[in-house]
Amino acid sequence: MCCHEMNRRQFIGLTAAGVAGAGLVASDAEAQSFQGEQWDPQIPFKRWGKPLRVQPVLLYNTHKPRAQTSWRPWGGLHSQDDVAEEMNRIGKELSDVKKRADFPLQMYPVVKVQNKEQATAVASKSDHDVMLVYAASGGGDALEACYAGSSNNLMFVRHRSGPVYLWYEIAHCRFLRKGGDAFQVDEYRDPAGMDVHDVVVDDTRELMWKLRAIHGKENFVGKKIITLGGASGWCCPQAPLVGKEKFALEMINVPYEIMARRIQAARNDKKLVSQCKQEATRYLDILDTELETERPFVENAFLLYHLFKQLMTENDADAFTINHCMGTIMPMAETTACLTLSLLNDEGYMAFCESDFNVIPSGLLLYHIAGKPVFLNDPTYPHHGCVTCAHCTAPRRMDAENYAPARIMTHFESDYGATPKVNLPKGTQVTMVCPDAGQKTWVGFTGKIVESPFYDICRSQYDIEIDGNWRKLLQDMRGFHWNMVLGDYSREMDYACRKLKIEWNNISAV
Repeated sequence: MCCHEMNRRQFIGLTAAGVAGAGLVASDAEAQSFQGEQWDPQIPFKRWGKPLRVQPVLLYNTHKPRAQTSWRPWGGLHSQDDVAEEMNRIGKELSDVKKRADFPLQMYPVVKVQNKEQATAVASKSDHDVMLVYAASGGGDALEACYAGSSNNLMFVRHRSGPVYLWYEIAHCRFLRKGGDAFQVDEYRDPAGMDVHDVVVDDTRELMWKLRAIHGKENFVGKKIITLGGASGWCCPQAPLVGKEKFALEMINVPYEIMARRIQAARNDKKLVSQCKQEATRYLDILDTELETERPFVENAFLLYHLFKQLMTENDADAFTINHCMGTIMPMAETTACLTLSLLNDEGYMAFCESDFNVIPSGLLLYHIAGKPVFLNDPTYPHHGCVTCAHCTAPRRMDAENYAPARIMTHFESDYGATPKVNLPKGTQVTMVCPDAGQKTWVGFTGKIVESPFYDICRSQYDIEIDGNWRKLLQDMRGFHWNMVLGDYSREMDYACRKLKIEWNNISAV
């Protein structure tokens, strides 16, 4: 069956059990002894992910005068006093970077390196994710040795921010090109190598966003995600396998038979049912929240919220997706999963509908880069510089702090359940990612929300003014679903995609 022969929501299912091994799910006995924290609208947004560990190194040499010959290379570190001053300067700059970082960052003390042996000793330690070399001077063998133990490598050189560095002159010709015309670094670096984008001149703001991108990449690769009802791919049944092989994603399948039993056990828990009624009241009391569906749908959405969280907790996961969410789950839960997924996203989890692993990998990376909820959406046909994007699972705390106004309605296509129609302010900047099925090229662009309309489509819907060459988007669109996040993270996505061997096709930069 070809894509054009399928209706809009028909997926070719592929269970994660056949892709990622046996599912690690709790027993039914565990499910019947439910113990969960109460939902609280004031709970701070939790950004999941491990801190990025950075090892800074100052590479340098000092030289003694020799008569009637060149004895001193370029560079401003001439004495141990100069070195001590530079160490202090680097320490202050990195302390400021850590203070300003909006992502978990662990900055180790700066280490001084003068030769290959010292560099090898530092690089051989396995407790860092990034090697950051301040290449003031020193030989190429020592510089290469610094990078031998990491796939995330950065070089910082000075032009105006302090004493000029030797490698400001020769990083391109002597390190990246080895004295020739062609880049040579990838021939001896494995697996990621270095390129021109891994060298930072003077700018600690650039260093910051590149570290943010690496933080996203490091937390994305090897991600564990619960797949209720299996993993799928829109028009691409091999999408889960691609995600596993390219990104080492671990998909933990939970069959619907287990979920059905858990829902029934939860309904028999009078304390939990009463708690969900109270939580529904607290949710509907949030400022600018209007109820336009039946209240039991909202209460049942909170029941699902606790059960989905329980599955993640049992399996040490912070990401979740549900397959067949516009059919199978509804008679079991007597609601839709839309509001439930919105609640999880508002709390800081990564929660996606439709189990589409064409698009979920890009959403996981975008979340870890931005540290904000991601909105998986259906795009429309770009025209006149505008595109409409809509779905029924939009988070309300898209900025990771504040609840946007929302109308709690039925899911559009079933006219059933509880779904938030989230309205975002005009002028809100967004980054959009449109991935291809093979995870080879991701199209991206930035834009601004010009309207939160009310068409007869999925409830949360936004007309977006596209930055850049919107006509190119017509030619380059891929897949079916997109991911959206508030703010401009196009630089970080470009840099992280390079590390992941994905082409970042930024429409807004054309």
